[in-house]
Amino acid sequence: MKALVYTGPNSLSFRDEPDPVPLADEVLVRVEAVGICGSDMHAYHGFDSRRPAPLILGHEAAGRIATGPRAGERVTINPLVVDPACPYAIEGRWHLSPTRQIISMPPRPGAFAELVRIPTRNLVAIPEAMPIAHAALAEPVAVSWHAVRIGMQRLHQPLAACRIVVLGGGAIGLAAALVARLFGARDIRIGETNALRALTVQAQGFASYVPGHDEPEDQTTDLVIDAVGADATRAASCRLVRPGGVIVHVGLLPGQGGLDVRKITLQEITFAGVYCYTPVDFAQSVDALAQGRLGDCGWIEQRSLAEGAGAFADIDAGRVSAAKIVLSA
Repeated sequence: MKALVYTGPNSLSFRDEPDPVPLADEVLVRVEAVGICGSDMHAYHGFDSRRPAPLILGHEAAGRIATGPRAGERVTINPLVVDPACPYAIEGRWHLSPTRQIISMPPRPGAFAELVRIPTRNLVAIPEAMPIAHAALAEPVAVSWHAVRIGMQRLHQPLAACRIVVLGGGAIGLAAALVARLFGARDIRIGETNALRALTVQAQGFASYVPGHDEPEDQTTDLVIDAVGADATRAASCRLVRPGGVIVHVGLLPGQGGLDVRKITLQEITFAGVYCYTPVDFAQSVDALAQGRLGDCGWIEQRSLAEGAGAFADIDAGRVSAAKIVLSA
């Protein structure tokens, strides 16, 4: 099969690789669309020791089952592989299981390839009419769905009555705004430093601002969703959130600074770290995408898998206006 292989820092090779061999509980999926995630970029830069080269990256995928009794069925892939007998899995919180594996991380090659192996339980069927590139958005949208849901649980008022700020206009941040709007939010602003991405944010009907310039007033925001997770955005979250408000931290950039622990304590700020999603979050995200309830997904750009190395380079250089590039295998 052809695959886009991470071969070292800032280096990718589109080349022939052996076809994966499914285990007893697995099937092969012929990948038709796969998104480039921020974690893929982190690995591409050589910053992720969990993803050593050479490795096939990519975990936001959809396509058709190629083997087994369900061959030919259109599916999207939940990339979190968990022992179903684990107590966390039994209680529905697969993402917290210590048995958790994810495709694109050893021992599971990723989906920047024509074929990927995956347990059948990780597949969610999609309608024939659903654009395959939209199906590949299920994973990042599920991350955002989970983040907004956790934020709603921590708030003391309906989402429709809240002022919301999302830090970061990439796929997770923009999807979080779309999910919040679906759940009834009316007052949403997105902070984004990249002027091209800010245009994409605005095209989806959201107000954007440049952090550090025209940002909202301090202590006026009910819910802050930090979709970047850097020292600067953690500090901004603490400035913006009102007393008794909520910060949902979903970004995963390196660093641990920025938190105003004294304010969090004295003003009873709820700080919630969120990671990935539950199977229910994932299924509900697929359903919302399939029904078009999150809009036209005009915030993505499609390229071929063979053009993947160029896509990584363009994202790295800030030349991409889209919140997500989806590669077609």
